[in-house]
Amino acid sequence: MTGDHKPGATPIIRMLEEKRTAAQMGGGQKRIDKQHAKGKLTARERIEILLDEGSFEEWDVFVEHRCTDFGMADQKITGDGVVTGYGTINGRLVFVFSQDFTVFGGSLSEAHAEKICKVMDQAMKVGAPVIGLNDSGGARIQEGVASLGGYAEVFQRNVLASGVVPQISLIMGPCAGGAVYSPAMTDFIFMVKDSSYMFVTGPDVVKTVTHEEVTAEELGGAVTHSTRSGVADLALENDVEALLATRRFFNFLPASNREKPPVWPTQDPAEREESSLDSLVPDDPAKPYDMHELITKLADEGDFFEIQPDNARNIVVGFIRLEGSPVGVIANQPMVLAGCLDIASAIKGGRFVRFCDAFNIPILTLVDVPGFMPGTAQEYGGIIKHGAKLLYAYAEATVPKVTLITRKAYGGAYDVMASKHLRGDVNLAWPTAEIAVMGSKGAVEIIFRQDIGDAEKIARRTEEYQQTFANPFIAGSRGYIDDVVLPRQTRARICRSFSMLRKKDLKNPWRKHGNIPL
Repeated sequence: MTGDHKPGATPIIRMLEEKRTAAQMGGGQKRIDKQHAKGKLTARERIEILLDEGSFEEWDVFVEHRCTDFGMADQKITGDGVVTGYGTINGRLVFVFSQDFTVFGGSLSEAHAEKICKVMDQAMKVGAPVIGLNDSGGARIQEGVASLGGYAEVFQRNVLASGVVPQISLIMGPCAGGAVYSPAMTDFIFMVKDSSYMFVTGPDVVKTVTHEEVTAEELGGAVTHSTRSGVADLALENDVEALLATRRFFNFLPASNREKPPVWPTQDPAEREESSLDSLVPDDPAKPYDMHELITKLADEGDFFEIQPDNARNIVVGFIRLEGSPVGVIANQPMVLAGCLDIASAIKGGRFVRFCDAFNIPILTLVDVPGFMPGTAQEYGGIIKHGAKLLYAYAEATVPKVTLITRKAYGGAYDVMASKHLRGDVNLAWPTAEIAVMGSKGAVEIIFRQDIGDAEKIARRTEEYQQTFANPFIAGSRGYIDDVVLPRQTRARICRSFSMLRKKDLKNPWRKHGNIPL
């Protein structure tokens, strides 16, 4: 600061410095030490790791709550428990809010909510993603309904921003009650193991109402939500790992629905052949193989960012790059439940497809699916309606869609997995592809029911059926498959396909919105 400011300005400058210093300290050194003792970073430390060095522009540092009840008039802390503003990640604009657990336990007041709403509104205006770092004890009880109103204001903005700018939530501490519904409406949720949890009602309420004994970690911890409920997309080991993963993840996303995803330089040639893929699919049709191997061998530099790796593992979703451009991948996983579609995988896949479509990210579908999972648990659980979510998502998507059938594509599951009939742009198959209503044995036992007692006849009929249908040529003869490609040449053919589709223009009929089978 130069010394030529006007006389009388010095006290203001002094006051400004004091307020900034107070804001930096949050709830004070004692509470900061307590936060560190739990293995957690402070709100500002998290922003420092998340954003490019020196890029953070803070807003509303001087905001304080307006509550006078319960002695709150004497308990005002500059910033009111949330740090908000904007900065860059690898040079790209992003808005961020980081709740400060050292200030009133990160609880949300009316003023706290207004700070969050301000950055969300600005993000919508300029077309930039929003990242929320959640670490809060919930609504500030002293403010009553004003606090609840603040939550609803945030919820409304989450909904309006959905499909307009990417929204990412990092759960880095408690997130309970009404607070969970803001992250739930964002696009991706990353949690930290052992220090974060999400639930609508806590263990004490659960015990009172249902008499179940459960810990906070078991009820709503990172492992629970990333393996059982599917609420969280990733469970990371600690704050630093979660923030660095978010930086890496951010590189796959466009700034808004008005932009294409960022293109990053690559030294990996599009025409690269991968001879090991020729032997990826085993000769035995009942033997599994790992679809991750195909995905990483197709990707630029083998880089695959998987989403929900531990939930519904019979379907694999995530992002790769081809020729530097992000592509969303959805793949059946033969290693788990033989790659069958079930309720959990349909929900996981459907939501991912809709995200990609909303943000102009092309979709690559890798198919090895024997059908939908049979059983009373699936039927009673609503597999018809939930399976239709994946079908609806693919049928509605207008982004470039390239599909590769590696082995089985049976029955309705063939249709659902981005088939030509659901406006697949380029549909390819390996020579090992089998496109049919069902597997050879099941089909023969239905068609030649009268021969079931004659094992030799059934074996002969099965062999005949396999020769006729266990290949990609019937589908090819009808134009449902555009070409049969050699596995080693897959990367080149897929890269060419997406390159051809770069300027694809397809619009759905005008409507307010469709009615997806929720």
